[in-house]
Amino acid sequence: MSFSHGTSRVPIILVIEDDEQIQSLVEDALVEGGLEPAIAASGEEAVTLLKSKSFIKERPPVYRALVTDINLKGGMNGWEVAKQAREIDPEFPVVYMTGAAAEQWGSHGVPTASYS
Repeated sequence: MSFSHGTSRVPIILVIEDDEQIQSLVEDALVEGGLEPAIAASGEEAVTLLKSKSFIKERPPVYRALVTDINLKGGMNGWEVAKQAREIDPEFPVVYMTGAAAEQWGSHGVPTASYS
């Protein structure tokens, strides 16, 4: 599988987090792992990016995965963003982050979800 996009060979991970401190932690972890984070501060911003022409299946996808907080400020939560991402590409990898909604995973269709 090729991760190329333009001249960049680093996989780009779309991160949705509205807390700047957590954004920074996730960003640092992804960079240390050899990935390139793209930060969206709201669900609406993330969906706009996902639906942009750059996410069309005929071209290599800009984003290789989605990392989303569940409880976001604004009108759209992480569950809704993930659902829209999976409507575009049913196999699109999604990583959920939460400090308060993990017990809801199963009811939102997250398979074999566990939390602690």
